[in-house]
Amino acid sequence: MKTKLFILFISSTIALIAQEKTNKKESEYRFTTIKNLEATPVQNQNMTSTCWSFSALSFFESEIIRLGKGKDYNLSEMFIVKKSYAQKADNYIRMHGKTNFGEGGEFSDALNVIKNYGLMPEEIYTGKKDINSPHNHKSLETKLKKIIQTASLDETDKIDFKLLHDSVNTVCDEFLGKTPDNFEYKGKSYTAKSYAESTGLNPDDYIFITSFSHHPFYSKFVLEVPDNWNWESMYNLPINELQEVMSYAINKGYSIAWAADVSEKGFLYTDGLAINPEKPISNMSDEEKKKLSIKPHKQLAINQDIRQKAFDNFETQDDHGMHIVGLVKDQLNTPYYLVKNSWGKERNQCDGYFYASESYVLFKTTNIMINKNALAPIIAKKLGIIQ
Repeated sequence: MKTKLFILFISSTIALIAQEKTNKKESEYRFTTIKNLEATPVQNQNMTSTCWSFSALSFFESEIIRLGKGKDYNLSEMFIVKKSYAQKADNYIRMHGKTNFGEGGEFSDALNVIKNYGLMPEEIYTGKKDINSPHNHKSLETKLKKIIQTASLDETDKIDFKLLHDSVNTVCDEFLGKTPDNFEYKGKSYTAKSYAESTGLNPDDYIFITSFSHHPFYSKFVLEVPDNWNWESMYNLPINELQEVMSYAINKGYSIAWAADVSEKGFLYTDGLAINPEKPISNMSDEEKKKLSIKPHKQLAINQDIRQKAFDNFETQDDHGMHIVGLVKDQLNTPYYLVKNSWGKERNQCDGYFYASESYVLFKTTNIMINKNALAPIIAKKLGIIQ
């Protein structure tokens, strides 16, 4: 009997060790998985600021997996980017050039393209003239900005929006390639809209949530960040309920599209971490800073005031879009989110993923996109999503 118990103990210990992961070699961090959701392979946005498209489509690919529609989807990020440019140009001109125009965007941009235009597989539309070259939109941006800035400054003539759209699309065709009206894929004929329908995604299922006290909670407001050029409204929750929404969703099998500030000193992507230590990094010695990615640190408790102050001071900005696909805890029992990035697999030892402490996430999140069915009923009622 004792022998059997000993064998069982050893087997359980081995299984636990096998489940533990770390951020890099020679690190003392040990992460135990609480929930790990299925995701498609890590992509690389290369020399573009199109993280919003990459992270949104990674999120939707996981949604397709969750819906049981298949695990081999690779959606075209550049189809989303291209279709967004005409909408951005239109908005820029209507606002007399007094709004944002650039590569950046929000998750809502991807959702709007899916609603209005559809989706395409990466195999059908790569957005590259040379398939072996990395994405690089510097020349594309320069040419597009010249078109719209010239148009916005010309107050003597009436704007021909059809001509503007045609000019923008022509430039996008030149640099990204033309999008086909119809295409054959895996033995079936599609348009972009019919392909989107075949994925099982319902654009009306997705909502945006944030947490800022300069607007009333349990209502919607337009988040004031430059990349929200389309003035998307977002539900506003207190920080403790934002935390509840995120952990509840992951545990129920729903991943999260995550927009956040990554300019903090605790964003250590090459070390596979995003942390927010209780002791400010600016007050640490050089020796202490060296150990940040080696040894777990107690994380700062985040409240609404701390979060709001950072947003009001522009310390928290809408830097980067990512995809949260899991929940883990370290040996101090500190919760972390498993985050899928879009910078390729080679820049850290986590194959393009990293671990973000719950403290960092609550401090630096600007907004999330989530399936409304992932909400706990009590939260959905507070937001008026269900009666």
